[in-house]
Amino acid sequence: MREIVSVGGNGKNCDVPPWQVKYTGKATKQKKVLPPEFSNALLALVKDLQWGGPVQKSWPHYGMIKGQKKNIDIRHCHLNKGYPTYVVAWKVVDKAKKIMEIIHVGTHEKTNYRRMG
Repeated sequence: MREIVSVGGNGKNCDVPPWQVKYTGKATKQKKVLPPEFSNALLALVKDLQWGGPVQKSWPHYGMIKGQKKNIDIRHCHLNKGYPTYVVAWKVVDKAKKIMEIIHVGTHEKTNYRRMG
């Protein structure tokens, strides 16, 4: 018996997102202590990253983190507006293989952008 797989117009499986998103060990610990409403926002962001790639202009305060070493692509956005503001930062690990890694999840006040990368 053959397995039926849904295929999109480009001949690829529609059920598998084009980008793979992983978490660093530190980010995994950080996401476990997020309040539930921000955990849901993080899941929505991860889904957007998986299907849309690293550029997420629709999220609040999205942007690249400047001052990084050459060829290091780190981006961030806010999960909410107001106080406390929760921030997520992700790194494009391999553009060709479409792999990203979430490297930070936490409040804006505890985020050290200089130490990322």
